[in-house]
Amino acid sequence: MKKFTKEIEVRGHLIDSLILTKIFDNIMDLNGKFEVTKIKVGKMKTDESFAKVRVIGNSQKHLDEILGVLYRTGATLKLQKSVKLRSASKNMVMPDNFYSTTNNRTQIFHNKRWIKVDNTMMDKCIVVKSNKAQCVPIQDIKKGDKIVVGEIGVKVTPPERPREGMNIFEFMGSGSSSERPTQHIARKVAEEIRNTKKKGGKIVLVGGPAIVHTGAADAIAKMIRLGYINVVLAGNALAVHDVEYATLGTSLGMKVKDGTLAIRGHRNHMHAVNSVFKAGSLKKMVQQKKLKSGIMYECVKKKIPFVLAGSIRDDGPLPDVISDMALAQKKYKKLLKDADMVIMVSTMLHSIATGNMLPADVKIIVIDINQATVTKLVDRGTWQALGIVSDVGAFLPMLANQISR
Repeated sequence: MKKFTKEIEVRGHLIDSLILTKIFDNIMDLNGKFEVTKIKVGKMKTDESFAKVRVIGNSQKHLDEILGVLYRTGATLKLQKSVKLRSASKNMVMPDNFYSTTNNRTQIFHNKRWIKVDNTMMDKCIVVKSNKAQCVPIQDIKKGDKIVVGEIGVKVTPPERPREGMNIFEFMGSGSSSERPTQHIARKVAEEIRNTKKKGGKIVLVGGPAIVHTGAADAIAKMIRLGYINVVLAGNALAVHDVEYATLGTSLGMKVKDGTLAIRGHRNHMHAVNSVFKAGSLKKMVQQKKLKSGIMYECVKKKIPFVLAGSIRDDGPLPDVISDMALAQKKYKKLLKDADMVIMVSTMLHSIATGNMLPADVKIIVIDINQATVTKLVDRGTWQALGIVSDVGAFLPMLANQISR
């Protein structure tokens, strides 16, 4: 009986990062067989390990199916072949069998050398131009672009366990639970934020209107004022609620300080929208001293870039809101470039959208009272997200106080 085999190689922290275990699991899950032909285990925690594994399939098609999965765990062929490229037949059309990217660090073997793929994001294709490769969304594909097809010649570097001691991400794991000591978590997160800032890192906030509605707007404004947030990504609602709170003390007509309803408070958010239109923009409202506090005020005063992406349900929307979704997505991507940490607070829509734009090595903290937000984020590919299930109105002031100590 003819055997369909191929030898793969894998290098890195294979044991403690469970990379080799995942390779074995994938082969067995797909009803394949394997034989370890060579293995060298690193002796120290900084030493990499190396393994050669012969993969055995029932047919060539079965073997190719197994190999396609293994390539995404960091495995490469012993005798490496160059990537296959096909031209796009027209704008926004990818060739059949195009390679769909993950959010892990990726390289392609082209012209006898490995080339880093830039702009790493999940669910994109890889376009190669002049010995450079980058992830490109389908709407940016142009006729004639050279696009990677198939799995051959693509190397994915899976995430590895950090070599340093335990931080908040190791302490919590990549899950979510409300069964955690909240004050201790706040201290750990504050420490992580401070360390990121000390290293000159870029910290992005993705926020929803519940920040204001639960009384946490002052905490976020404080973090911006102290320099711990470098970019704000949100929608129309966060800005509207923020302006309403800053000018009228309410959020959707509710007095934020005591939770009572204001007289004729139902019109307050529209009053906020109208006041921004009257000024011309959020920036002009600050310049005219009509807006004197809040999240958007601090963004303008500290010159913190922000993008407000519109939706079909927006009131107004505000003059600063980008209603063209393709343009808003590009603006988000531009500001997310080189981000080191992203803090997502109470916005499932923007959190999942942002998660899809980030490489796997960006630290993501999701704070939401709804555990499903974290679950959906992880299920859709942003597996590195750290979930903190908590009332943001209680957690964020605690976090801001810890940071400022």
